[in-house]
Amino acid sequence: MDKVLVAESVRKSYGDVEALSGVSLSVAEGEVFGLIGPNGAGKTTLVRALTGTTAVEGEVSVLGSDPAAVDESRVGLLPQSFSPASRLTARELVSYYAGLYDEARDPDAALADVGIEGDDADAWYENLSGGQKRRTCVAAALVNDPDVLFLDEPTTGIDPAGRRSLWNLLESLADGGTTVFLTSHSMAEVERLSDRVGLLNDGEPVAVGTPADLVAAHGGDSRLLVETTADPDPAALADGRFSVSTRGEKLIFEGLTPRDIGDAVRALDDAGVAFDSLTWTEPDLEDVYLSLTGESFEAGRRPNAAAEADADSNADAPVAEAGGGRR
Repeated sequence: MDKVLVAESVRKSYGDVEALSGVSLSVAEGEVFGLIGPNGAGKTTLVRALTGTTAVEGEVSVLGSDPAAVDESRVGLLPQSFSPASRLTARELVSYYAGLYDEARDPDAALADVGIEGDDADAWYENLSGGQKRRTCVAAALVNDPDVLFLDEPTTGIDPAGRRSLWNLLESLADGGTTVFLTSHSMAEVERLSDRVGLLNDGEPVAVGTPADLVAAHGGDSRLLVETTADPDPAALADGRFSVSTRGEKLIFEGLTPRDIGDAVRALDDAGVAFDSLTWTEPDLEDVYLSLTGESFEAGRRPNAAAEADADSNADAPVAEAGGGRR
């Protein structure tokens, strides 16, 4: 497959903080590439580098050209933050973006694809719910029927049913050949949608691969999670066949098989440890995240100093960026 997106040794600094530290990656035509990482890791900065909305050191190409030279009708961008004109309806907002292109989809059809129809389409954008606003922005990013779609936290604020509907839409677009570059704080979203995943930490890509390959390489073993308010010595519970550690109010038994669960329960009983629940889990992307960043996924979502320094992550994007990006 042709490489639609290419970044080579991309660097970007904000003052003394290096947001991107020599990032190199490529995305093939028709691929869905998911980017994850803690707040301040540089995810939004990388999206801006690939769309030509921030200057960087290194080489970047989109559809074989410098991002600034790409036909804007071929690119769609949904920024993390969006500040449209206040007195527009959802339909007027998407119609505005449709009018920027020589050829565009019917705005009502684009809105219907994301579940904004009837009275909702005629409502002032400012009066829509957070999820409805986000879905309207997705419609604006799709109205030009782009070949390459950049989505920075696309389902933020959208309810579970709306998220699944949007996932179905994105899967349909990918099946039709659209290349999607996605950042997300939803591991379920990334695991479901992405052909490959990149983990960015402190401005550097620490792992890239299919979800299955990343889990196999970095996810660790299956484990038994024990919910308890007790505070036992984990070493006293291990019997040589499995290890025990703690994470918050959970005891984590590793190195055992489902057949060993009874032995784990007996070890808890022998130690006088009362527990509320037992859960058998297989490793997933959250375990990969923990292994490679040293922190839980939830902890990585909290603001930190690096996130504050990453101006691109926090500044409101101009209204025009919801469509093609560089107007």
